[in-house]
Amino acid sequence: MAASASRIILLQFLEDNKKCLRADLPRKQPAIIPPEKVCLHIPAMTNPSQQNPVACYSPERVQQVIDHFYPGETPLKQLLLRHSRQVRDKALAILAMPGNERLGLSADMASAAAMLHDLGIGQCHAPSILCTGQEPYLAHGLIGARLLRDYGRQTGEDWEACARVCERHTGTGITAEDVRRQQLPLPERDFLPETPLEKLICLADKYFSKSGDLQEKTRDQILRELSRFGPKTVRRLKDLWDFFNLGQ
Repeated sequence: MAASASRIILLQFLEDNKKCLRADLPRKQPAIIPPEKVCLHIPAMTNPSQQNPVACYSPERVQQVIDHFYPGETPLKQLLLRHSRQVRDKALAILAMPGNERLGLSADMASAAAMLHDLGIGQCHAPSILCTGQEPYLAHGLIGARLLRDYGRQTGEDWEACARVCERHTGTGITAEDVRRQQLPLPERDFLPETPLEKLICLADKYFSKSGDLQEKTRDQILRELSRFGPKTVRRLKDLWDFFNLGQ
């Protein structure tokens, strides 16, 4: 019955256009849904050569992703959500600063990246913040990136932009030299924020911890905490402030 109805609609559309041609009138066009109204949530593609569509960054879709990896209402999930929402709100406040419209970042994309940037902490060992996994906490960014990429391959969505944020938000970024010199439990390569989105979430994340009083840190507090990692780390922090017109 559905096929028959579709055929009737198609025939009517063709007949209407014939009338338009005879009357020298503009042809009717089929209705087109604007791309921004479409939320892509489709099964895995059968053709592996096709590039996956960019994921839908709506709050509802992002929450579905979080729920997939953190089912139920656990204390760790509540802590993750609280921290991620703090980072999200700070990122949106920074994005709203005069001059930052030049970056061309949408609020939905910034919100999604902020909500997903710590996705990997559940597999790490950090009991003080309720993480009871086995992996070193420093690897949580890489773990989150892997989770998102694997998830995207399963659902046919491209979460690469958020995956890169996961692996590049720690500190003010980590260099291959840092990995080598400090013998960090990471692959020996650079994990520095490069795109405006990566820089935005990296900076917003510095204002909040998942331990302590959970309140927003001042600039002086952030500087003091990061100064123990050396002058290059502090320089990158100041460069981030400059990039977003936040001054010194």
